[in-house]
Amino acid sequence: MKLVLAVYNSKYIHSSLAPWCLAAGMNAYAPEIPWVVKEGTINQPMEQLVGKIVKETPDIVGFSVYIWNKAITLQAVQVLKQQNKNCIVVLGGPEVSYNAKEILEQYPEVDYILSGEGEESLPAFCKAYYEGRNPAKENIAGLCTREQPQTPPAILQMEPPNPYLPEYFSALKGRIAYIETTRGCPYRCAFCLSGRCGPVRCFDLKNSLEKIEKLANSGAKTVKFVDRTFNANPARATAIWSWILQEYGKSLPTGVCFHFEIAGDILKEEHFTILEKFPVGAVQLEIGLQSFHEPTLQAIHRKTNCEKLKNNIRRLMDMKNIHIHIDLIAGLPLETLEIFSHSFDTAFSLRPQMLQLGFLKLLHGADMREKKEEYPCHFDTTPPYQVIDTPWISKEELEKIHKVEDATERLYNSGRFLRTVEYLLQSTQLSPFWLFYELAIEPHSTMGLDDYTAFIQNKAEKLPFVEKETLRDVLCIDRLESNGTGKLPSCLQRKDPNIKKYRQVLKEKFPTKQGEKRGIAILYGQDSVAWVDYGQAAHAVTARRAATILPLKEILEEI
Repeated sequence: MKLVLAVYNSKYIHSSLAPWCLAAGMNAYAPEIPWVVKEGTINQPMEQLVGKIVKETPDIVGFSVYIWNKAITLQAVQVLKQQNKNCIVVLGGPEVSYNAKEILEQYPEVDYILSGEGEESLPAFCKAYYEGRNPAKENIAGLCTREQPQTPPAILQMEPPNPYLPEYFSALKGRIAYIETTRGCPYRCAFCLSGRCGPVRCFDLKNSLEKIEKLANSGAKTVKFVDRTFNANPARATAIWSWILQEYGKSLPTGVCFHFEIAGDILKEEHFTILEKFPVGAVQLEIGLQSFHEPTLQAIHRKTNCEKLKNNIRRLMDMKNIHIHIDLIAGLPLETLEIFSHSFDTAFSLRPQMLQLGFLKLLHGADMREKKEEYPCHFDTTPPYQVIDTPWISKEELEKIHKVEDATERLYNSGRFLRTVEYLLQSTQLSPFWLFYELAIEPHSTMGLDDYTAFIQNKAEKLPFVEKETLRDVLCIDRLESNGTGKLPSCLQRKDPNIKKYRQVLKEKFPTKQGEKRGIAILYGQDSVAWVDYGQAAHAVTARRAATILPLKEILEEI
């Protein structure tokens, strides 16, 4: 008998922890049954992973199902059954744990669903099948069958087995490594499933530190903690952060970045003391603030001290050594377009490195989907179940927010146009939300960087109080600081007979290292020259290099 554990990841760079957790469970509770993990991505042909599975001639195939891979996984199951009709297909994961009845009714190719945490239930299922017993007649936690299609999700009472098997490290190959040091969430947000996964359970601290060390030395450049609220237990967060800081550059190699999802308003003073000591780029913090509108936060059962949250984020930003990522959600209850735009402007005023603007998703099992009278809204019935409209915001208004989201990604989160954005905010006096709306193109439109630079230049020149030469200046500096080629796009280039002389003077006064590339731009709006030497490494947090700006008169004196 053989088990294949399969998953479609969203991108190649994302490794999946789930199948390895299940594999560790198999080793612990059903060691007599061989298994193999097979991974694909949603960007590859669906048949590619199916072919790998079929070659293993499995008796049982288990798929991990999420909103990003549900469609391709169910297609794969149908094709798999056509090629190997005798294999047993078992699904698990958040996207099938709370709607098992619906899946089993619609997809006859799916034999069973295991709801909840599977490290104990999957081995129990496989062992029953291996020993000739009917799994449906066994008392297996979370097992959903056509006779009993919806059972409560399994929640482990003990710490799960260690998923970091030798096979895991062989398959990782430098991709993002994921680790959980706790399970469960202290919050019960109406749009989220994390609060339904049992109380917060902290895994053994010593074991957790050993796992962190192994992952940091695996070749992965990012170790991402999937704890839903890493600092829910402040003392534990202090212990782990202190240990990482102490070991960074020793047992933990430099250059590895540790990513944590935290609640920003519950940070303690000792956390700031530790975090400010980390080397630049060693830590990323993701802070899900969702909204700054107090009635909305109350409606979704989100407990947040907004003033403390803003002050804490400012303190983190002032440190300049940590990449700060904050999240907003559009389409939440009681938020009109005007209210949401104020939340966006407040979040932007904090100047995080990334402001992720997401849209409400009505997940199976979440209160906002199950309590329709309390949370009335229309949403797409196919994954990712995105909101279409609510009593407070229309479809057309949400489409405006989609445009703002796309412009925010291109102009701000990319880090490529930071000076341009700051200049336009100052000159036009538009709010951040409406500035990004004015500069938006149709979401998901494809456009090369040079063409997009020309598009922004053309659009921004038409905004009130914008000076064309100053706009070109900031665009030039942005391109020099954020692009390693040193070459300006044609829309910013000017034929100036003095450029060779300026370049020669700079070379004599500020010589470059051998083989080092230099990018230069004449800034006509401020009568200056800007240059960047690309031998220097980009900043570990901003991913930019700092330009040097010198008045033209100082250059002319040398000619």
